[in-house]
Amino acid sequence: MLQLLHLRPEQSLAEALAAMTQAFTRGGLDSPQRDARFLLQGLLGIDGAQLLSASTRPLGEAAAMVSAGANRRLAHEPVSRILGHREFYGRDFIVTPDVLDPRPDTEAVVDLALEVVRSSGLSGRALTIADIGTGSGILICTLLAELPNGTGVATDVSPAALEVARRNAEKLGVADRIRFVATSGLSGCGEAFDVVVSNPPYIRGEEIAGLDREVKDYDPHLALDGGTDGLDVYREIARNTLELLRPLRLVLEVGSTQAEAVEGVFAAVGARPLARHLDLGGHARAVAMEIHL
Repeated sequence: MLQLLHLRPEQSLAEALAAMTQAFTRGGLDSPQRDARFLLQGLLGIDGAQLLSASTRPLGEAAAMVSAGANRRLAHEPVSRILGHREFYGRDFIVTPDVLDPRPDTEAVVDLALEVVRSSGLSGRALTIADIGTGSGILICTLLAELPNGTGVATDVSPAALEVARRNAEKLGVADRIRFVATSGLSGCGEAFDVVVSNPPYIRGEEIAGLDREVKDYDPHLALDGGTDGLDVYREIARNTLELLRPLRLVLEVGSTQAEAVEGVFAAVGARPLARHLDLGGHARAVAMEIHL
């Protein structure tokens, strides 16, 4: 049974942090001290130095708010969802229940896409980027922030997700260079793109029930379910590429054991592998491919 945490207004920030850490430890969370610190700082709007310097300050009226946030974390809701934002590639992104919670491993897609842009000689000229299934917009927004010569199209089947992406684009100052389209794949978006990126659903449907609670209970299943073998959306993207102008470069996130299988899907439509990029765990997390005329 979940033991709720009730912090009191007279408790200091240091005492609240200790109580939260203890509760998170009892609750079986993987990183109780880090979660407690980040959550307390985020809820109070302070940084680590301020938390330390104000450690003796009482919680006061914030006690109820902090208690509520801590109890949401005890129910395994991710800290980023409680706070409503997540850091990605050094930038802060809005996160809502309508979008996938960005993972650090997805930064491999950005790294590889930037590498492909440089190696293809696209850095010094105008280029167009398409982001399929944009979700919170982390890929297209980050790439355009890194590439001031770029413009892009972001698609998603979820209008709610597109609205989150639009808000993030406005926050990062790149909204005027992105067109948001509610569609599947790239249907109706035109045919000329220099680079196509995507973090598609790639979890096998039958495996979703066994995922961590932070994922299966809080991420939209539409953003997780890749079908029977996890490759359904890759096949759809591959079919889309048949209608696009060449040369075309694709940079896609893949599951930790899927790189070869995904490259095989695209080889069937004439793509050749360019490179792979490893995630923090040493797995091939992003693959780059190219299709010529």
